[in-house]
Amino acid sequence: MVYGRKDEDIRIDPFVREFDMGLVQPLSRSVRLNGFATCLRLEQVYWDILADMARLNRCSISTLLSHVDREVHLRHGGVKNFSGLVRVVCVVHSLKEGRCMAMA
Repeated sequence: MVYGRKDEDIRIDPFVREFDMGLVQPLSRSVRLNGFATCLRLEQVYWDILADMARLNRCSISTLLSHVDREVHLRHGGVKNFSGLVRVVCVVHSLKEGRCMAMA
């Protein structure tokens, strides 16, 4: 519920009928980032997007994430919240691929 507004004011329901609650489930996976083993906890929807990105790049998810890790260090000196960065990378990829519609 949006406070201060009535439900009938919501024109576009983000919680669609076919919504798969399984996509919300967090899943921890071991990955190698540039040779170092680590654990990354993301919701299933992000693992699905990463799998798609890896397929498009013909590489593994670990290789893709290693690239993201390396580039954020080279371009910005690192990031405090790597999983947050990965989520944003996934959203940007999805928007660029036309899978999500940005609301104006």
